Amino acid sequence: MEQLKHECGVALIRLLKPLSYYQQKYGTSRYGLEKLYLMMEKQHNRGQEGAGLAYVNLDAEVGTEYMFRERAEGSDAITEIFKRIGGPVQAQLYMGHLRYSTTGKSGLTYVHPYMRRNNWRAKNLCLCGNFNMTNIDEVFHYLTDRGQSPRLYGDAYITIELMGHRLDREVERLFDEATEKQLEGRELTRYIDDHINIANVLRSTMSHYDGGYVMCGLTGSGEMFAVRDPWGIRPAYYYRDDEIVVLASERPVLQTTFNLEVSDICELLPGQSLIVGRKGESRLEQILPAQKLSACSFERIYFSRGSDRDIYRERKRLGEQLTEPILKAIGGDVAHTVFSYIPNTAEVAFHGMTDGMRRLDHDVRIEKVVWKDIKLRTFITEGAERNDLAAHVYDVTYGSLEPYKDNLVVIDDSIVRGTTLRESIFKILDRLHPRKIVMVSSSPQIRYPDYYGIDMSHLEELCAFRAAIALLRDCGMQQRIDEVYRACKSQPVAANHVREIYAPFSVEQINAKIVEMLRPEGMQTPVELVYQSIEGLHHACPDHPGDWYFTGNYPTPGGVRLCNEAFIKFIDHEKD
Repeated sequence: MEQLKHECGVALIRLLKPLSYYQQKYGTSRYGLEKLYLMMEKQHNRGQEGAGLAYVNLDAEVGTEYMFRERAEGSDAITEIFKRIGGPVQAQLYMGHLRYSTTGKSGLTYVHPYMRRNNWRAKNLCLCGNFNMTNIDEVFHYLTDRGQSPRLYGDAYITIELMGHRLDREVERLFDEATEKQLEGRELTRYIDDHINIANVLRSTMSHYDGGYVMCGLTGSGEMFAVRDPWGIRPAYYYRDDEIVVLASERPVLQTTFNLEVSDICELLPGQSLIVGRKGESRLEQILPAQKLSACSFERIYFSRGSDRDIYRERKRLGEQLTEPILKAIGGDVAHTVFSYIPNTAEVAFHGMTDGMRRLDHDVRIEKVVWKDIKLRTFITEGAERNDLAAHVYDVTYGSLEPYKDNLVVIDDSIVRGTTLRESIFKILDRLHPRKIVMVSSSPQIRYPDYYGIDMSHLEELCAFRAAIALLRDCGMQQRIDEVYRACKSQPVAANHVREIYAPFSVEQINAKIVEMLRPEGMQTPVELVYQSIEGLHHACPDHPGDWYFTGNYPTPGGVRLCNEAFIKFIDHEKD
């Protein structure tokens, strides 16, 4: 319902045969470029603020360009960057990126890939990623303490400078080796190009970072790589055969683009890197020791393509598991209840929910009650007028239930800020005059910010947090808020102290307060919230245990520290 931004999608292609092979077999000299276009379009859901691509021609003559890059902003960026590339393309390595900013920084400067130039082919580096680093301050100081002066303060730019610095050291190591072998001129250069060990570069770079990431890169000498964070927070999938090595953020992207079966595709493991050398040989290397698996469950609930076999099953299971609490909320009166969903991401969970009802021998009445109408532009900046526009983003099907007699159950994949419920959904559903509205979330209460790539970094934006703070004050427990504030300031990484804000209250108490806070003035219909349980989440998504949004159990120290800092900022802002 509430559009969240997600930090990006990636795509990599390495052609392993001579370029003439693809022309002869597939009838196009742009085989690699066309496949990259498909991979990026299939991941358009992951980034609509900008897009970029890079490619490398290993056969380029000396004195001619061999590393190319195109970038553009806006929702049509993919189309724009591919339109710029005309005629045959001579390249063996391709990399694409879709961007959503979770840092608030915009402009072409911040669109990936980033490029670092040098007259030595092996020192040229192009970098992109699906990531958010929690300790960028520390990495920045590490660079400046060594005499560097980065031109931009952003995790992508600082990462390419750090990795470029380590790549320079790798080239210098090989230069010394080649000199000892008495190689000179182009023979020395070829020795360096043929012996770059990108794993050395990755180990000495990524060990500095705390965060969730899939980092991808190309070098001018022909190395291609992708590395996943050691907690497995962000996803990556790859496929290899005798023609290609490819990698993407989502499995169905590879299945559709290259006509593959699920069993053909592998998942990059935590701390692991897929590396393809200059001559096309590919290998997997463990760059950092794997930590406790914290693969993001929110990827499965909300962001990833529902066409993935396992994600489809998981989302259905999430809906089915809510059957019993929904029955309780409507007093078992299925005969006088209409079931619906918020389009479009909750549709699969809706099917799971209705399947669950049928398994209990209930005949369910299904209606498309809520419609996503038109995408209204909030060009009017005044608050009241903006809210009035927001109220018309959704519309209802009039006559879809019997007024004052039928309950209405509506499922969504998540309830994060509650703004759309307050300004639009509750208002329009109230027009139908149901006996009761049961608003269902297929995910648990979102109580904590994210710092690994999803646009939820402020506690005060979360309706569950606002409700818990309001309950503490209603109950005369201001002292607990003050104690948490002091603990956050004095022990920022010892523990997630914000969890103590929720400790005195049950889920049901917080639900009731959320309804009270989100109910529009004048609304008549009773409302009850039903959330997925934490246990239900893990049962539905057993291979993705990362649940910090819901439990506050951040997998890295940086996440804990930033959550505590967010609480400090919240209180300080209230004092101003």
